[in-house]
Amino acid sequence: MTGVDPDRLDDQQLMKELETIHRTRHDTLLYGSNDALRAHNDRMARLEGEYLRRNPRRFVAPGRTREGARERAAAPDGARRGPAGRGRETGTPVGKWGRESLGGG
Repeated sequence: MTGVDPDRLDDQQLMKELETIHRTRHDTLLYGSNDALRAHNDRMARLEGEYLRRNPRRFVAPGRTREGARERAAAPDGARRGPAGRGRETGTPVGKWGRESLGGG
């Protein structure tokens, strides 16, 4: 395994690791060796599993569910207020890190 065991990271470190691995995912898929992709998959699964273990009641944006996607598809053009799940809808919470962690304000 590469990196610190996810259960040893504090919440801030875990989020930073998750942000980094998601940012590098596409390049690893396109250009990495099979071994690099396998290691990336393993690390991502371990980090995401730890996040879910720590946050079993995390906020799930309605627009990020299958039902929400069907409602969006059936809505007239322009009815969507912002990217689903990114906290841009009025009053939508975004996990315990808040909007600032997503680069918003």
